[in-house]
Amino acid sequence: MYNREAAVRYAETWWNSYNPAYPKFDDDCTNFVSQCLRAGGAPFWGSPDREKGWWLGSDKWSFSWSTAHSLRWYLAGSNKGMTATQVSSAEQLDIGDVIVYDFQNDGRYDHSTIVTAKDGAIPLVNAHTFNTRHRHWAYKDSYASTPEARYIFFKINDYFA
Repeated sequence: MYNREAAVRYAETWWNSYNPAYPKFDDDCTNFVSQCLRAGGAPFWGSPDREKGWWLGSDKWSFSWSTAHSLRWYLAGSNKGMTATQVSSAEQLDIGDVIVYDFQNDGRYDHSTIVTAKDGAIPLVNAHTFNTRHRHWAYKDSYASTPEARYIFFKINDYFA
């Protein structure tokens, strides 16, 4: 069962630093989100095929572990291990859920965050790359954001397949 509180505790602990037990990337957002999901109990599967599943090994990892665009496709289509349901609005998300961002609206998702709190119905997120804590989910104040930005909202399913 997905432990949302454990995922959020991890996100709150490591939002502004890096856990030495994991690799660090220049663009670290999805690696950070993956670490949070793992802390919530999400199971690995697919190793050693980097294009399959969601996993981290000692010196290799799946593309979905480290790349927002690949995590987007993994969450949209996985029917094994950690699965998710796409919802239509940010307000439908709970803590421990994931948002992916296509800032340029070019079909390539460039960023991912994890919901760590809510301000009423509005999700607040933690993220890496430009480390942030309890930021409004829409990132409208980000240099990367554009008026054309698109978002996908994923509710992580509570039970693993």
